[in-house]
Amino acid sequence: MVLDGRRIRDEILAELQPRVERLKGKGRAPALAVVLVGDDPASQIYVRSKIKASQELGIRSVEIRAPGDITTEALLDLLQPLRNDRSVDAILVQMPLPSQIDAESVVSKVVDADRDVDGFGPFSLGRLVLNRPAPRACTPAGIIQMLKRYKIPIAAKKAVVVGRSDIVGKPMALMLLHENATVTVCHSRTENLAAECRSADILVAAIGRTAMLTADHIKPGAVVIDVGMNRVRDSAEVERLFPGDTGRRALFEKNGSVLVGDVHPQPMEELSSAYTPVPGGVGPLTIAMLMSNTVELAEHHLGC
Repeated sequence: MVLDGRRIRDEILAELQPRVERLKGKGRAPALAVVLVGDDPASQIYVRSKIKASQELGIRSVEIRAPGDITTEALLDLLQPLRNDRSVDAILVQMPLPSQIDAESVVSKVVDADRDVDGFGPFSLGRLVLNRPAPRACTPAGIIQMLKRYKIPIAAKKAVVVGRSDIVGKPMALMLLHENATVTVCHSRTENLAAECRSADILVAAIGRTAMLTADHIKPGAVVIDVGMNRVRDSAEVERLFPGDTGRRALFEKNGSVLVGDVHPQPMEELSSAYTPVPGGVGPLTIAMLMSNTVELAEHHLGC
C-alpha cells in the first residue's frame, strides 16, 4: 500500500479552513512570518511553498529576506520589528543559515516560545518530552498523522528510527513512544544496523543518505516511512535504483536529476506492507503541519 502524503495533506488543510475563518471572525487571520537569509535554491523553494500554502489557506504571510553576507548583529537588528510585532502568531527562520550567522542566537532571540511554529525550541522540545501541548516538529508530527489516518496500529509495535537529528529523529522517537510503541533509535555508530532495522514493524528512515537501507534492512510486512530527499544526478545510479522504470528515466532526462529517499525504492515496494513514496510521501505533510501549528498558535493567542 502506498501512503499518499498529498491526500493526507489535503485532508489536514481542509480541516484547518473553518478554523481559519473562525479566527478571522475573531478579528484577524492567523499570521506566519518566514525569514530567509541568502539565496540557497532549496531554501527559496521551501519558502515559496510555505508562503503559497499560507495564502491558499487564508493565513497572512510575512516574508523577510536578508542578503547572504549579513552579520548576526545586523540580522537581529533587521528582525527587531518582527520580535515586537504581536500580530504575528508564528515565526520560522529558514535553515540552514549562512555559516557566519550564529543560528542558535538568532533563533533564541527572535523565535520566542509561544511563536515557535517549527517546534524546535527548548520549550517546545521540553513539552514534547513531557507529552504536554506545544507545537510539534512538523515532519514527525505529519508522520504520526499519516499513520493514524491510514489506521496503521502504533501501540505495542516495534518502531525503529534511523537518524537522531533534532529536527526529525529525536522528536520522531518521542512521538512514537507517546503512542505506546517500543522504540529503538539507530545512528551512524549502531552495530548490526540491518538486524536492528529488520526487527521493526514500523521503520522510519531519516539519515540523509541515498538508498542506504536495502532489502537486508526491511522485515517483510513492515511499514516503511522514508523521510529522505536526496537528489541523484548520475545516470547509471538512476538506472541502478530504478531498473526499467521508463517514467523515472524520462524525468531524469527532463530535469537532470531525480529524488530518491534513504531507502532503496525497489525492496521497499516489494517487502513492505505500506510505504511512503519519494516524492509525494512525507514531504507534503511537513507544510500541512506547519499550517496546523500556525493555526493552533493563533487560536491560543486569540483565546479561541
